[in-house]
Amino acid sequence: MKAIFRVFPVFFISLTYFLAPQAYAQDWVRTGTNLGNERIRLAAADFKPVGSDPQTAPLKAIFDSTLFSDLSNAGIFDMVSKSLAPQAMPGSPQEIVLGQWSAVPANAAMVAFGALAVANGRLVVYGWLMDARTAGSAPVLVRQYNEAASEEMARTVAHRFADDIILRLGGGINGIAETKIYFVSNRTGSKEIWVMDYDGANQHAITHLGSISLSPRISPDNSRIAFASLGNEGWAIRMYSLDLGRLVSFPTGAVGGSNQSPAWSADGSTIAFSSARSGHPDIWVADASGSNAHSVTPFGSDVAPVWNPRTGNQLAFVSGRTGEPQIYVMDKDGSNVQRMTDGGYAISPSWQPSGGMLAFAWNRKYGPGDPGGYDIYIMDIASKNWLQATHEAGINDFPSWSPDGRHIVFQRQIGHRTQIWTMLADGTDQHQLTYSGDNTMPNWSWK
Repeated sequence: MKAIFRVFPVFFISLTYFLAPQAYAQDWVRTGTNLGNERIRLAAADFKPVGSDPQTAPLKAIFDSTLFSDLSNAGIFDMVSKSLAPQAMPGSPQEIVLGQWSAVPANAAMVAFGALAVANGRLVVYGWLMDARTAGSAPVLVRQYNEAASEEMARTVAHRFADDIILRLGGGINGIAETKIYFVSNRTGSKEIWVMDYDGANQHAITHLGSISLSPRISPDNSRIAFASLGNEGWAIRMYSLDLGRLVSFPTGAVGGSNQSPAWSADGSTIAFSSARSGHPDIWVADASGSNAHSVTPFGSDVAPVWNPRTGNQLAFVSGRTGEPQIYVMDKDGSNVQRMTDGGYAISPSWQPSGGMLAFAWNRKYGPGDPGGYDIYIMDIASKNWLQATHEAGINDFPSWSPDGRHIVFQRQIGHRTQIWTMLADGTDQHQLTYSGDNTMPNWSWK
């Protein structure tokens, strides 16, 4: 079955898009990241330090850099460079001179600013967002945060303020600054499940099994991780409770055959996975407890199921039933099967949150004498129009959507090393997140 047994699922998100038909096979799918509007020109002033506590300066530096990075990564703003912004640090609406921020060279439409203090072990932040071009207007957003003073909390508070701004200016879609990315890393000598912040910070191992663990998938409520792991009885689906900090029972993972690529339904009640317990790989579905497991495909060579997060009634998956692996869609009971890709070698589907698109890895040139290469593609389900998001930069695989539908995380192999990258859903603004060891199979949290 070659690489078809590289099992991988899909996760939800909301993404606006527009279709522009062309006269040939690659119809152009334009994935919008800001609801079809012009990007908002936004400035983020360095926050004003208040008080003499020695923690104030270092925590303010972390807060300022994190806030600017979060807003820059949002995909909906045209950020004012720090070099073009006024050097003022207004700590309140009474201190800001909006004309300085709206004038050339900053030319900001909106400005975020505020004050930060550390006192008695507490980090206190006041943040405002104002219309830079309308003097005398009320603040668009006002926030206050009071948390224990630490470097981690300075980042967290910056994430929260950034997400509040993104929610207000980004069409009512929640930001992703507090989301997590789960992945596989071999940097400790074995393949374990790891986690990091959305921007690559705070990378650390979750499992310590000393074996091979693959395909982590976080539950919709962020309480459990389902993954495949190699044990004494072969490949099994394992379940790790983040609340308890340990593995918990998942009986269906121990029922013979090779069991891989778990995928959660959006309500968290059901898990789909691939199992070869009947002698060939089929798509199976079970309750989240592992009970009531049953097959929904009878053909064999079916792997990597992912749920439609909007409806919960469809699964996308990979099948080799017609030869080389292709992407298919079916109803959750196995009926109404539709082939989505038209050739080559297509794997690793991931379903965007609103249910209208799939991201997947596709080698369109795959064939005898021409191995081609994998890139990330995005396909509109209804029309089968598609967009190629990556272009001849390594071997790209395992896309997973962010919960805001504006970003995709994926793995990229260059030479003999594989690392995790993110990009906007149209393929722009690519950033590498991992550098140590080999890091694969990323999965973006649901929220």
